[in-house]
Amino acid sequence: MPSLQFPLQESLYAEHLSVLQRGYERVLEQHGYACAVVLSGQPLRKSMADDQYWPLRITPHFAHWLPLQSPGCALVVQAGQRPRLLWWQCADFWEGPPEPASLLWREHLTVETYTDAEHLLRQLPRPAALWLGDDRELATLGDPDPDAERRLRAVRDLDELRVHKTPYEVECLVHANARAAAGHQRVRLAFASGDCSELDLHLQYLLATSQDDPETPYKNIVALGHHAATLHHVAYGKRPGQAQSLLLDAGATFLGYHADITRTWIKGDGAAADVFRALIDGVERLQLALCDGATAGRNYQDLHDQAHLHIGVLLRDLGIVHSSAEESVAKEVTFALFPHGLGHSLGLQTHDVACARIRPRADNPYLRTTRLIEPGMALTVEPGVYFIDALLQPLRHGPQAALLNWPLLQALAPFGGVRIEDDLIIGSGPQGLRNLTREVLPQGGGAA
Repeated sequence: MPSLQFPLQESLYAEHLSVLQRGYERVLEQHGYACAVVLSGQPLRKSMADDQYWPLRITPHFAHWLPLQSPGCALVVQAGQRPRLLWWQCADFWEGPPEPASLLWREHLTVETYTDAEHLLRQLPRPAALWLGDDRELATLGDPDPDAERRLRAVRDLDELRVHKTPYEVECLVHANARAAAGHQRVRLAFASGDCSELDLHLQYLLATSQDDPETPYKNIVALGHHAATLHHVAYGKRPGQAQSLLLDAGATFLGYHADITRTWIKGDGAAADVFRALIDGVERLQLALCDGATAGRNYQDLHDQAHLHIGVLLRDLGIVHSSAEESVAKEVTFALFPHGLGHSLGLQTHDVACARIRPRADNPYLRTTRLIEPGMALTVEPGVYFIDALLQPLRHGPQAALLNWPLLQALAPFGGVRIEDDLIIGSGPQGLRNLTREVLPQGGGAA
């Protein structure tokens, strides 16, 4: 498990801040703002039915500068000046903020503390300031910019700064992947060694990664057997079962940066299990080929199209369909078995910003990355094959019915489905691709 003290990275962090400072100065000047006020956010109330709050998720623009999990803070960024942090010292005896995972940033910011909101309001510049934060906090403090379109354009340009990762950000993603890998390895062994419930496996993952549930980048997807046919299965079963398959889509955070990894395993034997094992192996091979194809200059949507052809070939080879890959794609058979997008950008959010501004084609409604792949991007690649009854039934009763092997599909349905997902950093040449996940978790799935 990587240390949360983040050793030996001060030079990378200093370089990261320099990149951000230059980027912010450029955007502020371009859009006519004197400075930026970046708010850390406030906890969100869970519902109107009670008085409970979700744990704080700091705003991504704030996290881009520093990993401080503290509400009510503000960072003032101005051209030619050191960024100034107004750090709220919470006096609440009911619940306090967590200890900072790192204090590396204290050496690079001007830090002022405050204990009351009036002090914060007096310190924050208002005329010609670009305010960044969640809408509720902006409404409370009063966003002074009446030109909503100008503000939107500026925020979009700042989001663009998050597309190409600095070496510091890459190192954070490396540590997040290593942390997540420890959880995947623990869960695989627990699944192989006995009959665990989905809740048991989820708790094993949290223990192995030293994360509480709110610290994970997203709710862990722990799906035994047919539950893997629910793409985001988070309603964990609490009783041990006899399922032969497990799909685990679970990540980790490190100083605010997310890892997003999926693996699928199988145990036991039998004719259907043998086919499902071959399906996992096939998805593994095509996933690695797609990772190799994620090179700079390529359109990510083209890579998604290639994934459907790869899956069409695999389905034909395993006898799941009777049609060619081209016919399976043309007649939307592969879309029923692989209904989601191939992947997405990754960073301070699991589905990070600025990579889906081009609307995907109508046949790819869930594709989250549609731009050209560029050096410095962090992307995921996650093909899958699922046996989702709600998507297969229209094919059973439609003109495509003769293209599918329905007895085999029925035999495979109890296994739910396969997904394999890695996190990539795009390099500047064909040899520059870095698969952060395979560095720490070489196998994509298979026998538990």
